[in-house]
Amino acid sequence: VQLQASGGGLVQAGGSLRLSCAASGRAFSQSTTAWFRQPPGKEREFVAAIRWTNVKVYADSVKGRFTISRDVAKNLMYLQMDSLKPEDTAVYYCAVGGGVIQSALSLMRSYNDWGQGTLVTVSS
Repeated sequence: VQLQASGGGLVQAGGSLRLSCAASGRAFSQSTTAWFRQPPGKEREFVAAIRWTNVKVYADSVKGRFTISRDVAKNLMYLQMDSLKPEDTAVYYCAVGGGVIQSALSLMRSYNDWGQGTLVTVSS
């Protein structure tokens, strides 16, 4: 699967952005899709995932502010980010895996295909 993330940019604290990720090469209707991010100088971390059963899981740091969704018919996935904070500044990556069990959703190794990343900068 080839993934193309887009939608990043510069936004003020409290603002919103919506990231998109287009998949080609394989339909992900039976896959788990996720967003990770890598803040400057830090390791990549889990943000949110949605299983093929439509179960959604979020990192505690974004719960209540971010919403993951996808359009299976169009092979698109989204990350709606509201109430953004400066600490949300990072390169955001979309990822696709197989039938990932719930306890492994936050693990990078659960995902086989990764997008190139899109930069989100939140100013204070």
